[in-house]
Amino acid sequence: MIFENTRAFAQQLDSQDPLHKYRNEFYFPEVNNKKVIYFTGNSLGLQPKRTKAYIDEIMNDWANLAVEGHFYAKKPWWDYQERFAEPLSKIVGAKPSEVTVMNTLTVNLHLLMVSFYRPTKTRFKIICEEKAFPSDQYMLQSQIRFHGFNPDEAIVEIKRREGEHNIRTEDVIAKIDEVGEELALVLIGGVNYYTGQVFDMKAITAAGKAVGAYVGWDLAHAAGNVKLELHDWDVDFAAWCSYKYMNSGPGNASGCFVHEKHHNNPDLPRFAGWWGHNKERRFKMEPDFDPVQGADGWQISNLPVLSLAPYLASVEMFAEIGMEALIEKRDKITAYLEFILHEIDKEVDSNFEIITPSNPAERASQLSVFLHGEGRSLFDYLMKNGVITDWREPNVIRLAPVPLYCSFEDMYHFGQILKKGILEK
Repeated sequence: MIFENTRAFAQQLDSQDPLHKYRNEFYFPEVNNKKVIYFTGNSLGLQPKRTKAYIDEIMNDWANLAVEGHFYAKKPWWDYQERFAEPLSKIVGAKPSEVTVMNTLTVNLHLLMVSFYRPTKTRFKIICEEKAFPSDQYMLQSQIRFHGFNPDEAIVEIKRREGEHNIRTEDVIAKIDEVGEELALVLIGGVNYYTGQVFDMKAITAAGKAVGAYVGWDLAHAAGNVKLELHDWDVDFAAWCSYKYMNSGPGNASGCFVHEKHHNNPDLPRFAGWWGHNKERRFKMEPDFDPVQGADGWQISNLPVLSLAPYLASVEMFAEIGMEALIEKRDKITAYLEFILHEIDKEVDSNFEIITPSNPAERASQLSVFLHGEGRSLFDYLMKNGVITDWREPNVIRLAPVPLYCSFEDMYHFGQILKKGILEK
């Protein structure tokens, strides 16, 4: 498609967009009495309007039923998490038995590493990406120290080539082959939070399995954003947060995937708790742990249904739309944003550098822009003029045109505000 940097063209794209109506399903903050242009769904998604009804339902059941709500609420609390299995499995490409919801992201990664990081004297190394999200870095370091190893020796970072912003798949695979029999685990973010690069998860998983390592993925920026086929890729485990692209609210519950081939492995250790115990016998208070079959068997504690309610509201919206439709709009609106950035760059000669891959197969709903010649003042100008975006040191703004609630007209207006901000500097 040949794009145009005009309001009329952007409005035409919106009129042809089958997802445009979902924009009205969300609350938008306002700046100067106007809805903001919201580019930070990769940090915190907007609140769906339907969320309140899901929370109110639990509050009413709690008020009217108290403890009996566990069994007699409209959506009984004791199996509330089971409502996620079908819609979440479609979002991440899994079987319903392979997904569950519990805890928060880094907590779940720690718990999953109990099962899938089992170092020996000869096989103890972990491969991750350079500039992984700090929480992952801290987690890996602490896990390695817990097992009595030195992080400097055990953590192998895949680095970018000199002068490049993104990591090449062939370099990841080459490093996996090089570490070989010393490799215990590959654990990488499926989408790099800083650059927006989408990794070739299928190829990397296959390479890790070929040398006998477990392979897991942190899907914080991938779940609800990119096409995933976790079961078919033979991924061992994965976890993701729900408050970015899935709009469940700040710091909310995490989703987990455990491949079905591990469900019946009695030699695989896990930290147990009563909510992972055999559902039909859970309230018999038996002394020995008998795990639920499937990913639910990794649960530990009674689930916080008030936190799960907003997440359920969101995944049911995803079920209405389907990932294919989301991805189709995601690719189109991201390409249009890329076009707008290049057009404004030519008009003001400001030398922006988009460090996110230009290949649509290697990116999703994010463009990270290096502002050569511009500083924090431009970011501040955007924020004061109703463009909510994200600043990352040393000089990058991250723009996430989330297809559920961003419009093509937003992209056009952003370009005009950006242009004005540069010219008025």
